[in-house]
Amino acid sequence: MRHHPLFGLALACVGALVLTPDALFMRLSGMTGYQMVGWRGVMLGAVMLGLWVLTARGKARDLAALTTGTGALLVLSQYANMSLFSLGIAHAPVAVMLLGVAAVPVFAALLSWVVMGERTRRATWAAIAAVMAGLALAVSGGDGTGAEGSALVGALAALAVALVLALNFVLLRARPEMPIPLVLGLGAVLAGASGWAVTGPAQMTQGAVWAIAVCGLLILPVSFFSLSVASRHTHASNVSLLLLLETVLGPLWVWLVVGERPTPVMLAGGAVVVGSLALYLWQTGRRRMALQR
Repeated sequence: MRHHPLFGLALACVGALVLTPDALFMRLSGMTGYQMVGWRGVMLGAVMLGLWVLTARGKARDLAALTTGTGALLVLSQYANMSLFSLGIAHAPVAVMLLGVAAVPVFAALLSWVVMGERTRRATWAAIAAVMAGLALAVSGGDGTGAEGSALVGALAALAVALVLALNFVLLRARPEMPIPLVLGLGAVLAGASGWAVTGPAQMTQGAVWAIAVCGLLILPVSFFSLSVASRHTHASNVSLLLLLETVLGPLWVWLVVGERPTPVMLAGGAVVVGSLALYLWQTGRRRMALQR
């Protein structure tokens, strides 16, 4: 099926916007790291595997794809993403986590070159630089509140999340035959099972289960599926750039729901990021429309 030139960008934008309140609901749950891994993994996995069972036309072929190196890497990257993000949020300030995850477009651009030989345009590198500068400005205006723990541990976990997310986007674009719901669902279920095993069933109900259920049953399935499909219709670095909206809009959700007002510096950084993204997407849309004439 032939799609509009901006289809991939639009789908990535939807996925990124749906993901923005994820950290807020994780905080509202009041759960430990492995509790969140357990609930988020099992719920997301159940939704994605259910979707695969209902929609897959070649189940034997899809299962065979899991035995390939690419299939195993995709499952492993989803496992790592589900585990490391929850553990990082639980043990480090959210601002540190979100700034580290902002490295996704850099990893995506580099991995696209290594895996697919895709040339990353100068405009993309310029947008990455502008967005990273805006994110650094936004995070520098935070008041340092968040989960207690080591900022260094959070930064390392976030950079690892950025790497596996970028790997996920690039591999799905390079191997379009891979069954997205199956690989995402299996990786999530494995992460969830490890969370339940570490925490123990008796402790899993402590905290606000409803808040983590919003993440696992709504935010994660919609955002991950949209972003993964989008990676097949546009450059991985484009998907990664839109994913950075979470770093800027996440604090705004906290402001609206919890009442924690962003500082002027954070708002200024957000303006730089949103403005850079808007300019880049406008320029990209014009260029692609011109090429199809």
